[in-house]
Amino acid sequence: MITANNDLFSIHQIAHEDGVIAATLGINQDSAILKGHFPGHPVVPGACMLQIIKEVLEEALNLSLRLKKADHLKFMTMIDPMNILIVNLDITYNYKDDGVIFLNAKLSNADVVYFKFQGDFV
Repeated sequence: MITANNDLFSIHQIAHEDGVIAATLGINQDSAILKGHFPGHPVVPGACMLQIIKEVLEEALNLSLRLKKADHLKFMTMIDPMNILIVNLDITYNYKDDGVIFLNAKLSNADVVYFKFQGDFV
């Protein structure tokens, strides 16, 4: 198991092949991040969902990246860490001519999609 840079999530499993990354992630319901968002009824913050995508992409590509452009961000439903402890992350990506990484990503669990992202990292 790979631990992220914070205590919000951990990577249980990751597969990477031909521009496709599939990861199974554990959500830590005791994370300090969740204690303030929102007290008594925590949810994974939207900014953290984007950060999860960035960190898993960095892990799979063994690169340090920064967000260049977010074309589409769709927060479909909240991740309730008291009930959802495992989520799946699917990323498809390709390199543009200028070396920018364009990707589509989705955080989900079974038939529930929590977050969709489309954008560029450098």
